[in-house]
Amino acid sequence: MEYFYLTDTGKVRDHNEDSVVVCENKNGEVLMAVADGMGGHKAGEIASSIAITHLGRRFHEMGSIGTYDDAVAWIKDVVSEVNMLIYKYVENNPQNKGMGTTLALCVLTDRFLVFGNIGDSSGYVIKNERLYKITQDHTLVNLLISSGELTDEEAKKHPRKNVLMKALGASSSVEMDIFNVEDEVEGILLCSDGLTNMLNDEQIMKVLNEDSLVEEKVYKLITKSNHRGGSDNISVAYLTKDGDF
Repeated sequence: MEYFYLTDTGKVRDHNEDSVVVCENKNGEVLMAVADGMGGHKAGEIASSIAITHLGRRFHEMGSIGTYDDAVAWIKDVVSEVNMLIYKYVENNPQNKGMGTTLALCVLTDRFLVFGNIGDSSGYVIKNERLYKITQDHTLVNLLISSGELTDEEAKKHPRKNVLMKALGASSSVEMDIFNVEDEVEGILLCSDGLTNMLNDEQIMKVLNEDSLVEEKVYKLITKSNHRGGSDNISVAYLTKDGDF
């Protein structure tokens, strides 16, 4: 198993509000997480940092995460903790009202793979050299697509395409979507929308299919996104293994 992660400010923003981590617990199980902060005046980077730092510390300190049900319960508990940390930070720092963050994560063990997300950061698996999106974006345009009011093409050009319907820190409680990925997969990719707004699935997969090191693939995805404009912060966490998990 190999993994690498990186975050980049991009070509337009003057600071980076994304945070990302890949870490192992004492049993060799893996947590991957990407958070895309929002709020301005550095509030976004505070929110994403709170999320990723708390998640990484809690996971790194544990032994085995246990069964699939144990993992789901842990994810829901720790995400609630993160949400309350951000919510209370805003209460104590009212100048940062509106601060929050997206969160896409997954937990990989030798028995199961589980994804979770809030907001519009994305989680994918790679199977048969193809990219499959697991998470579902909590955005206004995705809601309008689901209700039949927008087509996929119309959504790409919608003036409110970046409006989030759900984020960590926006209220005192939040529900994370959980996805049980039962199929055997060859790799995992988590990213902020700074990648997916610049590159489509085919362009991303073309890089991941190259015969190069994991680190080189992550660097190349970010470089390509910047060459196409780099309109947002870009974060990528990529894990791969010879053979299926």
